[in-house]
Amino acid sequence: MFDVDREAITDGPVGRVLLLLAAPLVAQNLVYVANALVDTFWLGRVSEDAVAAVGLSLPVQSLLGAVVVVAAVGTQILVAQRAGGEDDAGARRVAVNGALVALGGTAAVAIPVVLYADELVGALGADPALAGTTATYLAIIVAVLPLGAVGDTVENCFTAYGDTRAVLHVSVGSVLVNLVAAPVLIFGVGPVPALGVAGAALGTVLAGVAGLIHVLAYAAGVGRDTFRLTRDALAVDPGTVREVVAVGLPLGGQRGVSELVRVLVVGLVAIAGGAAGVAAYTVGARVSTLAIVPALGMQQAAQSMIGQNLGADAPRRARRTTVVGTGLVVVGFLALGAVQLLFAGAITDLLAPDLTAAGRSLSVLYLRILAVTYWALGGTYTLLAGFNGASRTRTSFVADLVKYWAVRFPIAVAAVPATATFGAFGVAVAPGLGWGVEAVFWAVAVSNVVGFLGLGAYFAYTTRQGMFANAAERAGETGSADPADD
Repeated sequence: MFDVDREAITDGPVGRVLLLLAAPLVAQNLVYVANALVDTFWLGRVSEDAVAAVGLSLPVQSLLGAVVVVAAVGTQILVAQRAGGEDDAGARRVAVNGALVALGGTAAVAIPVVLYADELVGALGADPALAGTTATYLAIIVAVLPLGAVGDTVENCFTAYGDTRAVLHVSVGSVLVNLVAAPVLIFGVGPVPALGVAGAALGTVLAGVAGLIHVLAYAAGVGRDTFRLTRDALAVDPGTVREVVAVGLPLGGQRGVSELVRVLVVGLVAIAGGAAGVAAYTVGARVSTLAIVPALGMQQAAQSMIGQNLGADAPRRARRTTVVGTGLVVVGFLALGAVQLLFAGAITDLLAPDLTAAGRSLSVLYLRILAVTYWALGGTYTLLAGFNGASRTRTSFVADLVKYWAVRFPIAVAAVPATATFGAFGVAVAPGLGWGVEAVFWAVAVSNVVGFLGLGAYFAYTTRQGMFANAAERAGETGSADPADD
């Protein structure tokens, strides 16, 4: 039903092809988020502190994920461009060297985090009651980050070729593993002891390992034939490594600047709202992650479609893909936000029924604030797909730098009392304004809207300047657009 051949990507109806490519990716991302929500669902039946402990580790995990993005998305963009130019050997070479970048880069950051997890969590200013369990959860998850990075990179190669169903199959298998493993390891069954927060982390690890095995089997030709790695591609190519890093590094920087702010904001939430505030922020973060899944799927599909069309010298079609994708997401997210606005209380009770009255009230408020800005949050993803597909990845970096550091963080600082000292990494931000944790929630909403409007204006300007035409010309000359040209 969702099969899309390579000719349709460069010649079929834009809206239909984009939706067909995106549908399995949306489903895949829903499965991925469901995998993450498993922890919140079960730990919400343990205690509020258990939910808060996982929530405190989330921004750190996401910050480390910036390293994964460098290889995974850089590889996807280059593989798509080569596939559009019918250079399959070059695409396989990019895939292998991209996986090596993923393995080496993530190992370099994962090892020190695992060794110093206690010190890292302590530097965040965590409550002593939460610090130990948070550090345990973080260390277990990060220990297998390099394997997950390789899996993500290979999955993105299938996406680049338009085989988005392969990615869905891998994710479904992973979440099924976690659905079984998480409750068993958290609460204990038979000879398996109750491990609590550590059990939630181990369930996630088992799911990730299962996913890696699955996607490598597909890449070896077991059950799929759309994208396949061959022995002749299994060689280190320094030039290709540099190209992957050059395209992916700005995207990793984009992820890094946004996630670093999230780490700091969690510290602000802990000071201004305590455990109830952190739990509310965690519920909001989990739900918004689920909500942006359609936009993320559309972004991934659009990046591949744009890259292939630029490789096939079709710049107008690449631009139309960006515009159509953004319009579809904005309209859909207006409806999605309306649903969340109406059912914020029910969503909170489903995810974390054991929250205190204060925690529940803050969670409902945050969900409602997020709901009214979903259209802007979602539209930003597909606008960025246009720049990324053309290898102008530094635009994504600058956009998030402004959105998070110039808009979100300054507003969030207003949450803390004027006499407080922000404990994350010992950074002092006093004087605050004492607006309470609600200021953090509004900071997120305002930055989403400002980010979308600013990026939309810049997209209109760059397209008038011939961004896609120039990118197509460079792709035809060199096999990929020049990542340094922005």
